[in-house]
Amino acid sequence: MFQGLFGNASEVDAAKLEQELGPLLVEGEQLVRGFRVLRDMFVFTSKRLILIDKQGTTGRKVEYHSIPYKAITHFVVETAGTFDGDAELKIFLSSNPVPIEREFKRGTDIVGVQRTLATFVLG
Repeated sequence: MFQGLFGNASEVDAAKLEQELGPLLVEGEQLVRGFRVLRDMFVFTSKRLILIDKQGTTGRKVEYHSIPYKAITHFVVETAGTFDGDAELKIFLSSNPVPIEREFKRGTDIVGVQRTLATFVLG
């Protein structure tokens, strides 16, 4: 899973996130922002990053991977260029040398994604 699926990410509506993930949240935890990559998602909460991996052909089986922000050692954001229209995010964890990688479509607020991640990792 940490090698990640490459695909374009799009932001997920907060109301849909709340409906789907509300039961997973602990008391006082709030959903901040979420992105869908193909069928999978990754969600920033006030306490952790949640990676959601929908498995199988139907996507009924779902794996929820919680990463406390303190486990993130560093991250890389690459903005879209003239010829390379996609932006990328790489997140490195203290327990794994292989980063979690996601690709974002042109027009995705990659600076905002970086700011959200930096707020929680550095805050």
